Amino acid sequence: MNIFHRKTVFVTCLAAMLGLSAFAQMPGGGTPPPRPGGQGGFPAMRQPQKIQTPTNRADYFTPATAGSVKPDEKGFIRRWVLLEPINKPNRTNTVFTDSYLNQVFDTVYFKDQFTVLPKDGDKVKVGKKEKLTWHAFDSKLFNVKLYRYAASMDRKERHVYGVLFWAVTVIDCAEDMENVRLSAGSNSASKWWLNGEEVLLLSGDRRMVVDDGQSHRLTLKKGRNVLRAAIINGPGMSDFCVRFVKEDGTPVTNININYPLQ
Repeated sequence: MNIFHRKTVFVTCLAAMLGLSAFAQMPGGGTPPPRPGGQGGFPAMRQPQKIQTPTNRADYFTPATAGSVKPDEKGFIRRWVLLEPINKPNRTNTVFTDSYLNQVFDTVYFKDQFTVLPKDGDKVKVGKKEKLTWHAFDSKLFNVKLYRYAASMDRKERHVYGVLFWAVTVIDCAEDMENVRLSAGSNSASKWWLNGEEVLLLSGDRRMVVDDGQSHRLTLKKGRNVLRAAIINGPGMSDFCVRFVKEDGTPVTNININYPLQ
């Protein structure tokens, strides 16, 4: 084997190790096309960004009106009062362990966070400067599109990644409903409270899946029940879906959502 052939074999082997074309390494072979990902061909970490094109809110939500509504035919609760997203940067969703989420979700960001029954247009102060507004909506879909909600904000800076959402709704029951379970899915992690009691934590980097997690057996008491949720996401889309199910797995539909409060 002459010296040229030895060099060719060496370059070919080296190029194979680097994932590059041996032809591109030879004189006249040109520059290899860039590989996807970050420097050195390694996958780039998704970065929290700010939305460039706003979303048309009317495609996903309608303003909540007076009077009560029921869950849809599959039991999904669509009426919510949603707080504008709190900026909570996370470069990756892999940090969403139980311990991290409990610390984040149990942190107080605004006054009366775990007891407030907000009305449409109410404002809260988060931190020293930021004032955020509550909005009462009916979701047009069974899953509440939080990313689209955030992207529709009429604000100079719309935080759609690295955010924390708060949601509240009120459920009225004609009688006690025993042995039901809260059944939820979220993208990404979430925590759920019923009448002030923590009933479900969905942790980890997850996509929204119907009935992804279920609570222990609960009682929806006669009269008013307050359902509260916090949903967090780093990069990527955000949404959730939730319903109550009976012991046999069938959805609870004979409840009223009387919110905004009459």
